[in-house]
Amino acid sequence: MIYLQAQGGMDMMPLLLLMMGIFLVVQFVIIGPKQKKREKEMAGFIDGLANGAKIITTSGIHGKYIRTEENMMVIEIDTNVKVRMEKTALNYEATKALHGVK
Repeated sequence: MIYLQAQGGMDMMPLLLLMMGIFLVVQFVIIGPKQKKREKEMAGFIDGLANGAKIITTSGIHGKYIRTEENMMVIEIDTNVKVRMEKTALNYEATKALHGVK
């Protein structure tokens, strides 16, 4: 059998650096700004929720928004049953669809 081997270990280094460079460009130029924009939209959406607004959490719990406490929010899931949850537990897409926001 004939095995093909690279001629020395340094020939792969420029290719590896090029691939890392492309990854970094994609991450910081394309992905990063989109994610920051989405985070700002979500924060604005949570801050704009009115008392009693219907929400859906990532775990599928449906409830009514009561108030925000630092990085937590209080939701009412049944009469006199209030639960404190992280703001990140809000299912942004499902709650937007529930309110008809595009």
